[in-house]
Amino acid sequence: MTAHGPVMPIWSCGGCDLPWPCPTRKRELRAEYADAPVSLALYLGSYLVQATEDMPWTPAGVLHRRFLGWNRHAERLMSAVQQRTETVPAEPSREVHQKAI
Repeated sequence: MTAHGPVMPIWSCGGCDLPWPCPTRKRELRAEYADAPVSLALYLGSYLVQATEDMPWTPAGVLHRRFLGWNRHAERLMSAVQQRTETVPAEPSREVHQKAI
């Protein structure tokens, strides 16, 4: 069990007093849900709904980035890196090498 749980209704971290989810909890969640990104999004989405009820003065975009945006950004970065490594050949083909000469 983590000490970095949310303190409601102010949504600060119980372990470090930063806005929840704090960097530590984000790392823990990424590791815990490494093979289940949709489940992580649903989990965080449920907290987003609760936070919007507790903090109606906070703009929706701010809460979205706080609860869900960091996860999507990380997934896009990982996807981009995976695509690059899958599409870049280990060594240039002979055809490319001959054109260069």
